Amino acid sequence: MRFVVISSAPIISKENQFFLYSPYEKEMRLWAKYVDSIQFCCPMWEEDKKLLIVPISFEIEKIIVLKEFDVLSFTNILIAIPNIVVDSIRIFKAMKKANHIHLRCPGNMALLASFIQILFPKKTKTAKYAGNWDPNAKQPFTYKLQRWILSNTFLTKNMQVLVYGDWKNQTKNIKPFFTATYSESEIQNSKIRIQNKNDNEIVKFLFVGTLSKGKQPLYAIQLVEQLSMRGNKVSLDLYGDGVMRSEIETYIKTKGLDSIICLKGNQTNETVLYAYQTSHFLILPSKSEGWPKVVAEAMFWGCVPIATPVSCVPYMVGNGSRGILLQEELSIDFVVIEKLINDQEMLKKMSDEGLFWSQQFTTDKFKQEISKLLK
Repeated sequence: MRFVVISSAPIISKENQFFLYSPYEKEMRLWAKYVDSIQFCCPMWEEDKKLLIVPISFEIEKIIVLKEFDVLSFTNILIAIPNIVVDSIRIFKAMKKANHIHLRCPGNMALLASFIQILFPKKTKTAKYAGNWDPNAKQPFTYKLQRWILSNTFLTKNMQVLVYGDWKNQTKNIKPFFTATYSESEIQNSKIRIQNKNDNEIVKFLFVGTLSKGKQPLYAIQLVEQLSMRGNKVSLDLYGDGVMRSEIETYIKTKGLDSIICLKGNQTNETVLYAYQTSHFLILPSKSEGWPKVVAEAMFWGCVPIATPVSCVPYMVGNGSRGILLQEELSIDFVVIEKLINDQEMLKKMSDEGLFWSQQFTTDKFKQEISKLLK
């Protein structure tokens, strides 16, 4: 099977080697196991732009390089027309040669590809929609357009669309899906898991993600700050980097929070795994998500998520039975968290339920589902 991947996610070319964003590479490695050849049709960068990247660990065919463009304004659309034309031709040629067409949505390249795939009704196709599929979510017009095309079974033939969450009133080609990080063997071999909170124990909070306004790391810091001011023994470690780092460093220094809050920066998967396994709570006050991988990863090890109710997060945390849904009102949210950290029985129940739910979604099951999609 000749498998072509069309995506806005770039391949990074450095020192005569090709790299991908680490979680993306790990997932595509699994898809690659079930096809004869895999080809990427996407932009190419000469630098990583602070992405956490790893070398591509599987064989790929010659990359079909797409030119990036912006459609956020009418002027930008006019400027982008030459690139759109070139990209459309390259995507069409890539699809024509492929046996299976795989779109990574949403994104500008996927938007073009969602139109062009209409011309290939007999070819088998999949689309991985990594954004928010919530029909009521406020989203850019281009995202809504992609969703409409992919859902339209008159225009889009022979395609399974993989979405995060289980949504009502969907067309027959929309398939609830998931992303997995850990395997069955990792469950069996790991004996590390956070113990119940003791009276003298520091309650450990964790933030994993980009230090950007969209992820709202400052709100996570303020929650822990409020808990500390109330006399709770707490700490917060933030894993990740981004444009807000200097602002956050200044805030920590100004508020005198150095003893309870630590910026860890980008770390290896093994280091983050240990942090999940030895922390009580993960805080993710993100403004937008698809399948928030860090929530599932934290729950996998009994770390209770505290997250905003965006996309499929309410589904993941059982509408509050497996985690806390933030209201983004500091005076309300920190009281709910404080109540939980002082209720050991409820904390253990929530941790256990989250662990049981998340451990259904292993890489072993993910492989099985991919093989079914490609048969």
